[in-house]
Amino acid sequence: MRRAVLLVFVIVGLAWPLLAPRYFVFLASLVFVNAIVAMGLNLLSGYTHQLSFGHAGFLAIGAYTTALLGLHGGGLPAPLALLGAGVVTAAVGVALGLPCLRLEGLYLTMATLAFGFVVIEAILNLDRLTNGADGLRVPAARMGPWALTTDGARYYLVVVVTALLVIAALNVTRMRVGRALLAIRESEIAAQASGVPVATWKTIAFALSAFYTGVAGGLFAWLIGTLSPDAFDVFLSVDFVVMIILGGLGSVPGSIVGAAVVTVLNDALAGFQNYRPLIFGTILIGCMLFMPGGIAGAWRRQTAP
Repeated sequence: MRRAVLLVFVIVGLAWPLLAPRYFVFLASLVFVNAIVAMGLNLLSGYTHQLSFGHAGFLAIGAYTTALLGLHGGGLPAPLALLGAGVVTAAVGVALGLPCLRLEGLYLTMATLAFGFVVIEAILNLDRLTNGADGLRVPAARMGPWALTTDGARYYLVVVVTALLVIAALNVTRMRVGRALLAIRESEIAAQASGVPVATWKTIAFALSAFYTGVAGGLFAWLIGTLSPDAFDVFLSVDFVVMIILGGLGSVPGSIVGAAVVTVLNDALAGFQNYRPLIFGTILIGCMLFMPGGIAGAWRRQTAP
């Protein structure tokens, strides 16, 4: 049954640009981009309980890095541009993760929230590099001599990158890295007593999470075409947190489902922006009260023998 459902999703996903209007192709691409961010955030929050409200800042770093590489890199191929965005963002993630090792709970949340504001201020003040509040034009993604200028071409690029990162995330959770992060999630004291270097693995989790978000930032830059600091406000970070809580902490498929639900809901509520915090706050409270494991947890309970 699961394989049949998965096969249907794959077929529909591959044929989507041929079946749907342009706007829905763009919306599907945005779902996949948000799913990458949600997977990265889940590797951090779902496996080490380090809640971050600064992932909009990481997304901005990845997006601006990709744009600047495109402007000054002489037609850099899309895979190299995304790799560069991921590496730069991961380096910033390590720089943020090291001092945050001393923080827990509310203090960690406030530190990551402040990081998001710092990134926005840096973009505004480095106007010679980022063009500040006027916005920065993003050159089209390139694959060799071909520029990916259509919604369909960008969609397939996003789908391929998402698939590769999903496979990587699933493998990470099953490898030594995933076991170490799970041990930290269950009990830091017990993990340390078992010989797990907690500080090292927490820093690696920050770097992995930032890398995923940086790659998503590069794809996001190509999707929207023009970057502005307003696109990376604190409400975007809240959306990412809602995605992983709704989808299910510690679940890669849950991250994808949560990203899809929140992205589509955001689009449906575009005319009711004043009510967005109320609606998303209600979703969060309801999920924690009645569905603490998120959609993934509810699905596991329903399908358990």
